[in-house]
Amino acid sequence: MVRYVYDFTEGGREMAGLLGGKGSNLAEMTRLGLPVPPGFVITTEACRAFLTTGGEPPGMSREVSDHLAALEEAAGRRLGQRDDPLLLSVRSGARFSMPGMMETILDIGLNDDSVSGLAKASGSERFAWDSYRRLVQMFGATVMGVDAALFERAMTDLEEVRGAGDDLRLDARDLAGLVETYKTVIRRETGEDFPQSPAEQLRRAILAVFQSWNGERARLYRRREHIPDDLGTAVSVQRMVFGNLGADSGSGVAFTRDPATGRPGLYGDYLPDAQGEDVVSGIRNTVPLSELERLDAASYTGLRAHMETLERHYRDLCDIEFTIERGTLWMLQTRVGKRTAEAAFALAAALADEGLITPDEGLARVSGEGLARLMFPRFDTSGDGEPLARGLPASPGAAVGAAVFHSADAVRRAASAEKVVLVRQETNPDDLPGMIAAQAVLTGRGGKTSHAAVVARGMGKVCVCGAEELTVDTGARRFTAPDGTVVEEGTVVSVDGSTGAVYAGAVPLVDSEVMRFLETGETGETGEGAGGLVDAVARALGRADTVRRLEVRANADTPEDAARARRFGARGIGLCRTEHMFLGERRKLVEEMILADSPTARDRALAALLPLQRQDFAGILEAMDGLPVTIRLLDPPLHEFLPDRTALAVRVAAAEARGDLPAARDTQLLAAVNRMHEENPMLGLRGVRLGLVVPGLVAMQVRAIGEAVAERLRAGGDPRAEIMVPLVGDARELSIVGEEVRRVLAEVSEAAGTPVGCPVGTMIELPRAALTAGRIAEEAEFFSFGTNDLTQTTWGFSRDDVEAEFFSAYLDKGVFPASPFETIDRDGVGRLVGIAVAEGRAARPDLKIGVCGEHGGDPDSVHFFHAAGLDYVSCSPFRVPVARLEAGRAALRDTGASDSR
Repeated sequence: MVRYVYDFTEGGREMAGLLGGKGSNLAEMTRLGLPVPPGFVITTEACRAFLTTGGEPPGMSREVSDHLAALEEAAGRRLGQRDDPLLLSVRSGARFSMPGMMETILDIGLNDDSVSGLAKASGSERFAWDSYRRLVQMFGATVMGVDAALFERAMTDLEEVRGAGDDLRLDARDLAGLVETYKTVIRRETGEDFPQSPAEQLRRAILAVFQSWNGERARLYRRREHIPDDLGTAVSVQRMVFGNLGADSGSGVAFTRDPATGRPGLYGDYLPDAQGEDVVSGIRNTVPLSELERLDAASYTGLRAHMETLERHYRDLCDIEFTIERGTLWMLQTRVGKRTAEAAFALAAALADEGLITPDEGLARVSGEGLARLMFPRFDTSGDGEPLARGLPASPGAAVGAAVFHSADAVRRAASAEKVVLVRQETNPDDLPGMIAAQAVLTGRGGKTSHAAVVARGMGKVCVCGAEELTVDTGARRFTAPDGTVVEEGTVVSVDGSTGAVYAGAVPLVDSEVMRFLETGETGETGEGAGGLVDAVARALGRADTVRRLEVRANADTPEDAARARRFGARGIGLCRTEHMFLGERRKLVEEMILADSPTARDRALAALLPLQRQDFAGILEAMDGLPVTIRLLDPPLHEFLPDRTALAVRVAAAEARGDLPAARDTQLLAAVNRMHEENPMLGLRGVRLGLVVPGLVAMQVRAIGEAVAERLRAGGDPRAEIMVPLVGDARELSIVGEEVRRVLAEVSEAAGTPVGCPVGTMIELPRAALTAGRIAEEAEFFSFGTNDLTQTTWGFSRDDVEAEFFSAYLDKGVFPASPFETIDRDGVGRLVGIAVAEGRAARPDLKIGVCGEHGGDPDSVHFFHAAGLDYVSCSPFRVPVARLEAGRAALRDTGASDSR
């Protein structure tokens, strides 16, 4: 038979899944002998049963009655008795902390009769009526669904009439009248009376807490924190203790260390003559916890002792709620406290130094997400007004610069040492120079995996995408904010890539000492402040590198990016995109190749590109000497290297309208663009298909790679180039290209007089490739999952279109918990990855397998790739430290050495 209720004396923190965080920790404190008001917990199983059926699970009511009877016997008082009644609190408590997201009801058991008994027993009529008005207010709002603002308005009106600054200045008669006002509000709004039966109050309060699991704010919080929706909440029922009994009573919240910095000390707030809800609601100003020592030295001393006990027992920062009832200290809650990213790293190092946790446990208590927040500069917005607009926070950080609307202007102004923000409706590959030159990129359209977002993250550039509130007019070189503010070119703006906010003017920046350390290796001075934090980050990364199995590579296309990635700890390049090498001045040579009207003309264009490609590869191989460099052959459709189709057509039409003869090159280009136009180019002539239909293209790129390898070998280097063929869907495609690669490398080897060998592999980015991976592995020496395209083709999503269109609705409706372009879709895309890994290694046991999509730097996805058996992840240089940290944390889960709190 299922059991639904446990006494505090029967549980412990190991039962958090059943008793919830609050209930299990109350049981744990009871087990430790701390002063906890007695009570019992109704389990999460009961909540799940209620949410499934809409009614109490069989037997729960009887169990509650039995435990209530035991509680009454121990207290020597009964719920609802007229003389000195037993009062109860009913609080939510999910498995994972969701502070303030669900419901609490205090003072259950009071009614029109028992309030007089409470007044007599306590010796304070005001206290009794204050407790009763709290019950009616909480019960009316939480259980009966009355708008809480109606109660607050009634309180405010009464305070104004009485000339009272706060509720403490209301006397017993005032509060008794307020209770009647509240009851009238309930009757008017619901058509029923506030229940006088304590048993009914308790039953309905418990069910209301269950229902609050599916409240709007709880669902929103779970989505944000990635907490599963099917866990349910437990309900703690506890004997009331009262902080609102006068000056010798009060309630407070305490932290065993500073949750903002991790520094040791006593942190928190105390509110005399108040219940706990008053502290967290902010209805009155609290005093620092240190003030309690003056007000009640004995309680202060006891609290410090209990806090030390709890921190040593939980071996972590503890968040504690307490109440003092006429000089007697009661502990009402403890939990492992939430903390900033800075505090998380500082605490992990400090607790390890104190011997409370192991280095591995310290690593388990920090996160890549937290490290990312510490890496980027941030704005000091304490004195700023409202932002001009908000978009999608696509690449974190904070940047200030003059707004410019064209890539060439960004390059020109940056060359004069001016800081600029590139503002575009959307970006394309032609904007890359401007993106490199700018401090930040702001677009009116696009999602978190749009071109602007992906490229900006790869460069560690601040980016806000999809700021649809802005009207971006690149022709007029300005944008207009929703409030009508017009920002002309040259106007300084501030862009917050962590929040998506865009501000007018220069918002002050707060530098990141962590980023300075990651770029230079200098830890600075140890101790409190930035030096101590940097030391803590260094220690966490060092431990992660020691225990991780996954290697971490970087996506890098230039020698500068490669060198930066190596400084950040990358152990090679997992993706070198050759298409970025064809931009700028080289675009003309690509145009010549596309427009060539004979094999000779095409070969001439390819021959001109060859030394440029060789130079690029040589520089990258030198920067990554001794480490693998995976070079992807040309991937995007060739038409992307031609001018815009519409712009060309307009130019030609305008010339004809004037009676002029259009420029010959314009006519040629327009014909080529029309010839190559595709309705869906991402699924058209690109990747391996280009190599099969454009003669000489693969040979040129492979020859450039081979000659760069030979050049490095002659210089005494250790080049480790790998050639990756993109968009393979069938093993025969890879076989044909592979034969050409080996032929060209053999020619290079003969000419250089030294063997030049490069492994040949492929990107797995189509579902068919994943499903036929065994056959493809017979032709491939390595796999690299291109999870961006694999996600697109598996879901049938166009990543440049869908995020802004309907992803927010999908997230709200729970279709997926996070964007599948940000965090790997384990059930769909992840399953394809698993199939490809298993079948690929069955065909070729020594098959090297990695991932080079955006997911390679996502913390949750790194854990998936570790579990799936991949050999490495590859991500943008600025995400390498995050991936290193998470790869270490993933390895700890395998060994069972993760956080054991």
